[in-house]
Amino acid sequence: MTNRPVLSTAQSIAAHLEQMILDGSLAPERRIPSERQLSARLGVSRAIIREALHELHGRGLIETRHGKGSFVSCVVPPLEPDSALLQAFSGHPRTLYNLFEVREQLEGQAAALAAERATEADQYRIRKAFEAMEAADPLTNADLDHAFHLAIVEASHNPVLVHVLNSLKGLMLNSVQAAVANLSPRKAFKQQIDKHHRQIYHAVISRQARWARKAAMAHVRHVSDSLRLIEAQEQHLIRTALDDAPAVANAQAG
Repeated sequence: MTNRPVLSTAQSIAAHLEQMILDGSLAPERRIPSERQLSARLGVSRAIIREALHELHGRGLIETRHGKGSFVSCVVPPLEPDSALLQAFSGHPRTLYNLFEVREQLEGQAAALAAERATEADQYRIRKAFEAMEAADPLTNADLDHAFHLAIVEASHNPVLVHVLNSLKGLMLNSVQAAVANLSPRKAFKQQIDKHHRQIYHAVISRQARWARKAAMAHVRHVSDSLRLIEAQEQHLIRTALDDAPAVANAQAG
């Protein structure tokens, strides 16, 4: 019989946190609870918590940000906002629609998994994100729109899916900004988007996986098709929130 090595308390806690990262309970770039919070929650001293976090940091599973705390590392590091490659992708005319093709498949899967796997805490985060998005100014809610979809992705508890989508977050946010800038000022398009968001929300919360997948995919497809239509008709598309602010006002007035 092979004797397994006995883990120290700090190693056991490090293993526990590692498992939370691997099963998606701690998503990429999610802040790790503070030493004080972990100490109270796990019933050990802060010195032991510090030792456990030091081990995870040494293995590259978490990173420390000065004055902010420890955060889960990314399996696939996201491109920096000023990355030349990100700028090139953002400016390429087909990238927006290529991204929607990817989003349709991955977000459909994420919504289905979230309907099946979301914990009470996940559902609470999804509910708060949905309510914040609904209450916001529709012309400036790109970040809240993105946060709603992100809450559903994280509730899928598929860490590979979460890390892959997180690596695309810069491009993802650009696609949401394009949708908000071009579609929100147009009443018919905005009403359909609101309807899709409500369908996705209720499907996930009521744990109807098939409906959640269908609603999420239909939403992304509708946004992509609508942007194509606007671009074809007007020979112009606002691709980021800062691209052409006057055009938003003109569209709203129309």
